[in-house]
Amino acid sequence: MSRTALVTGATAGIGEACVRSLVASGWRCIATGRRAERLEKLVADLGADKVHAAVFDVRDEAARDAALDALPEAFAGIDLLVNNAGLALGTAPAQDASLADWKTMIETNVTALVSLTHKLLPGLIERRGGVVNISSVAANYPYTGGNVYGGTKAFVRQFSLGLRADLHGTGVRVTSIEPGMVETEFTLVRTGGNQEAHERLYGGADPMTAADIAETVRWVAELPPHLNINTLELMPVSQSFAGFQVARES
Repeated sequence: MSRTALVTGATAGIGEACVRSLVASGWRCIATGRRAERLEKLVADLGADKVHAAVFDVRDEAARDAALDALPEAFAGIDLLVNNAGLALGTAPAQDASLADWKTMIETNVTALVSLTHKLLPGLIERRGGVVNISSVAANYPYTGGNVYGGTKAFVRQFSLGLRADLHGTGVRVTSIEPGMVETEFTLVRTGGNQEAHERLYGGADPMTAADIAETVRWVAELPPHLNINTLELMPVSQSFAGFQVARES
């Protein structure tokens, strides 16, 4: 029997790769995002019987609810929620950062994630499904300029653990996946489209790929139902933990 996953932020990167990986493994997917043309390409590539495009901004609860209410019958029963939609904006230290950017990250990475999770929980409990939240190593290792982005991802990690505790006995599985460097549009979004910054970060680093993380999500989702991965941290071999900073008097 085919299972159905809802993947947020499916227009690029990890989200798109998750849809492709899950469909290849026999799942149906509801792919959400703001860029309709990219979701339509997923449908064209993978088939309308396998992928349903739900175009909305995760921060817009009214649009989200309308899209979910309009799901075709074949996609209406959701077995897996992949909370992937999220972003980082800016690299400045806190004292120089944009408050608008901070609020956008909180609204997207935290508020939208918990709102969608809350809406889908009754059905996930009924179907003994699963939740996979995409956090980040930034949840565990602070770095200069990470400020609110790291804070939002720490929330996602802790929220995942709290969900796991609250859902004890329901059969619902919850996992926080915490990737390090993955080459996607992440840095282009963070820097306002700075291709040089993108190439400087990933060049020669042999970073992880969106497909690497998507395969991890699929593996977690398809484990036997008596197993739960609580948290899973991944880095490319080329990346390790940052050293401490020391400010010295000149």
